[in-house]
Amino acid sequence: MSFSAEIRQAADPVFEAIYNHPFVQGIARGDLQSEQLVHYVKQDFEYLNAFMRIYGTAISKCSRREDMDMFNQQISFVLNSEVHPHNNFCHVAGVPYEQLQGYPVAPSAHNYIRHMLTAAQEGDLGDILAVLLPCPWTYWEIGKRLMEDVKPDVSHPFYDWIDFYGNRTDTITSRFCTRLDEIAAASTPAHRERMKQHFILSCQFEYMFWDMAYTLEDWPVQLEVTSV
Repeated sequence: MSFSAEIRQAADPVFEAIYNHPFVQGIARGDLQSEQLVHYVKQDFEYLNAFMRIYGTAISKCSRREDMDMFNQQISFVLNSEVHPHNNFCHVAGVPYEQLQGYPVAPSAHNYIRHMLTAAQEGDLGDILAVLLPCPWTYWEIGKRLMEDVKPDVSHPFYDWIDFYGNRTDTITSRFCTRLDEIAAASTPAHRERMKQHFILSCQFEYMFWDMAYTLEDWPVQLEVTSV
């Protein structure tokens, strides 16, 4: 069994819980509330900004141009393509996408971002791949399963979102897995265990991100923002 298959198997209960989360199932039914969609987009915009910064850190730790190109392509993908599912949510919510940018992150998003940044700063390329991989992998599986279970047509309010993630063939998931398997094969048992834990914790944070959006999670004590 490859290393990527091993860690995916270990995290299977989390993948199943994510797919069955009420926010994901709300996408399937097309009945999410506008406030939930707005909260998701606000948080995901900031999360993806951090994701791109981590891609930049990954490039700084690459020795092969193929790896540099892989991460560089992903920065372009986030900037130019991953706005489309955000726009789908915004269209259903009736809110312009430009109005949902630049908001503070909620606790779960904050902790997820810090988890990734720490792994990227303190680890090597294998640690970075492991900590980033659950995001594209869980979305790819959600999209594929929704396409199979819902079989949406263009009348479905979230057809664009489901189609975007469910009909991707040459995914970054497979490229990340291949590279991670290469690194794991030359790694020590301790390093493989560390990468596995990065991956599993990111899977848990993926679940928490969906839950954060569904429950409209915010900080427990609200503070008045004043200008200096």
